[in-house]
Amino acid sequence: MVYGKILPGVFQARPNRFIAHVEMGGRLEVCHVKNTGRCRELLVPGMKVWLEESANPARKTKYDLIAVEKARPEGPLLINMDSQAPNKVFGEWAVAGGLGFVPTLLRPETTYGNSRFDYYWEWSQEGEARRGFWEVKGVTLEEGGTARFPDAPTLRGVKHLEELVLARQAGCEAGVCFIVQMAGMDHVEPNDATHPEFGAALRRAAQAGVEVLALECAVEPGRLAAERVLPVCL
Repeated sequence: MVYGKILPGVFQARPNRFIAHVEMGGRLEVCHVKNTGRCRELLVPGMKVWLEESANPARKTKYDLIAVEKARPEGPLLINMDSQAPNKVFGEWAVAGGLGFVPTLLRPETTYGNSRFDYYWEWSQEGEARRGFWEVKGVTLEEGGTARFPDAPTLRGVKHLEELVLARQAGCEAGVCFIVQMAGMDHVEPNDATHPEFGAALRRAAQAGVEVLALECAVEPGRLAAERVLPVCL
């Protein structure tokens, strides 16, 4: 996916989960944060951030904060932290044949049971028909070259995994895809230290036949695209 006009800034503060104060060219701007998660290891005062300028003059905030350069001893790491981006990246990757086929139908935000999955898909050819669901999770937490999910407890994430198992048992294909919003990672693993219940649910889902996939992205300030499959260590 490609953004519009991108500008740099320096993060100053986050009064609440929806807005941030960012210094741009000597002035302080109030920006919308496109990630309502904690992001404590990312939004640190003095960090360089990247903003997308809105084309809507009626908006209260002129800019969206979409990426940050995380400071590390080995050098800064550019991380896209736009929580809406992973679904778009997965959709682009899937329609381009990333799943090994081009779906005849790829429908976002589809309800099944007590959950709404990110994608429902169908594929048919010469009398063969398949269908299934994908749930997409964006990953922004990096620790020593390892990408981990989640960065905070997520009961909703556990519920999604349990519903994917039910869909699989009902005869549908089912999968969870971790979109790693940074480059250069070694592998992805569940963040058991932060939310052991999610890690346990992910392992149960994999044992029940739910596909567990991770895609590392090529990241630029104004662009995010799935680039390679990463190992997932359960």
